[in-house]
Amino acid sequence: MTPAPPAPKLAPTHAIGAMLAEQASTRPDARFCHAAGVGYTFAEMHRRADEVAAGFAALGVSKGDRVALLIPNRPEMLELFFGLARLGAVQVPLNAALKGMFLHHQLAQSEADILVADAAGIASAEPLLEDLAGVRAVVAIDPLDGGEWSGPELLEYRAVTPSGGVPPEVEIAASDTMSIVYTSGTTGLPKGCVLSHAYYARSASRHIEALEIGAEDSLFTAMPLFHGGGRMVILTSALIVGIPVHFEARFTASGYLQRLVETDASIVFAVGAMGIALLATAPGPLDRAHRVHTAMIAPMSPVDQQRFQERFGIEPWVSVFGQTECMPICLTPKTDQRDNAGCGRPAPDLEVALLDDDGQRVADGQIGEICLRPREPHAMFDGYWKQPQATVGAFEHLWYHSGDFGRVLPSGEIGFVDRRKDALRRRGENVSSLQLEAGIRTHSSIADVAVHAVPSDLSEDDIKACLVLVAGADLSPADVAAFFQENVPSYALPRYVEVLEELPVNAVNRVMKHVLRDRGVTEGTWDLQALGLIASRKRPISA
Repeated sequence: MTPAPPAPKLAPTHAIGAMLAEQASTRPDARFCHAAGVGYTFAEMHRRADEVAAGFAALGVSKGDRVALLIPNRPEMLELFFGLARLGAVQVPLNAALKGMFLHHQLAQSEADILVADAAGIASAEPLLEDLAGVRAVVAIDPLDGGEWSGPELLEYRAVTPSGGVPPEVEIAASDTMSIVYTSGTTGLPKGCVLSHAYYARSASRHIEALEIGAEDSLFTAMPLFHGGGRMVILTSALIVGIPVHFEARFTASGYLQRLVETDASIVFAVGAMGIALLATAPGPLDRAHRVHTAMIAPMSPVDQQRFQERFGIEPWVSVFGQTECMPICLTPKTDQRDNAGCGRPAPDLEVALLDDDGQRVADGQIGEICLRPREPHAMFDGYWKQPQATVGAFEHLWYHSGDFGRVLPSGEIGFVDRRKDALRRRGENVSSLQLEAGIRTHSSIADVAVHAVPSDLSEDDIKACLVLVAGADLSPADVAAFFQENVPSYALPRYVEVLEELPVNAVNRVMKHVLRDRGVTEGTWDLQALGLIASRKRPISA
């Protein structure tokens, strides 16, 4: 097969489906997107997107309907990304580890019409579907086992999306909604960010410019396609530039470098914890056998950045900061003078300021909340789904408030200081302390709980849960670990547990978490990892 000529970068003025159609027309046989080892050319993905769009249209899905996706990094996730975009349906990608009340909230709040899930996702969703009358059908991407099923109509994905399907003609503007992506819920229950096709293209284009992604590049990541970064930044960047992108099923430090060689990757997207895990592996001949020149791998300390570059010959790019509502907020192009302690300068289509509690700008060097407002259309999200009060509340004093705190460094870059005190980050995931506590309180023997961060050696947080038991109740470490494994997503599992007589509260009965953080890990704290009751974080980090 003769390689296709390099494609010009598409102007990000069209909807996602139109951009795919243009690339399929100009370079049909060029390699494009891959997941878990299965790949598609641009023409193959365009054809498959049409078949997916046709199949879901036959199910009665039309423009604006919500389709929830409970799927890890698999080829079907790529097909659904483009197929639902082609149809104008609003896709709702959900973290594949969700279960229980965490999953119920997002399925109910999104008003999803259809749920598409793998076998594990269906097992998690099935007990909830009786209380989710809006979900009228479930589409299984794994073969059905013929077992009992008491939920809504259950269909097989391949039967729904047969080859040769012709989709309806749907007029889709770049300003139309592409997806609803849920926040981590650091200040309450997760909110659904309404994201347009144009915002997807804007997020990708800013990264393309900053990383100077070109026609000779090939992208590689183990980050999940249900996250904004995997969807908006990585996959959409490959679409716009017209280059290959590889999504691994999961991150495994021991096999990572070999995969970089096998996929001929040149730019890697990861989180800091993955970089630390790679540095913890034994040096070997694969350390520099690849052609990767850049890794977007925030957050990572300046010391670890140097170690990473010296060992692997890969330049770590950490000069970037953002969240689902606006990604990126700050970034410094890799060819500019960068501050290794910073997270970038304000994106050119945003006005960014550090504000105090009264909405006033703080002096350079002082800590303030990172706030922003757009200079151009579609530089941000379009609000929170079905939550107008939350949308208005996020824009206090006519600024969008990120909830994160920073300071202006002498270099002019913004330095990230801290997230809101009750927020947690573990295994590359933001974790809502409020939602985690609500889930833990469902145990009949637990009267109250407070969770907080404990410093970790993998650059993010471990989680400690302080429990108050019901009078007369008795729980062992094994009991607690078993309950966590059954009811808490893997990325939110507390490592440490301490049983207290009561939680410290103030005059208005709010838990004083700073007191608990100051206590840290005490002699009476159970370390569930050290006891062998939960997996060590030195094991593969799930994507």
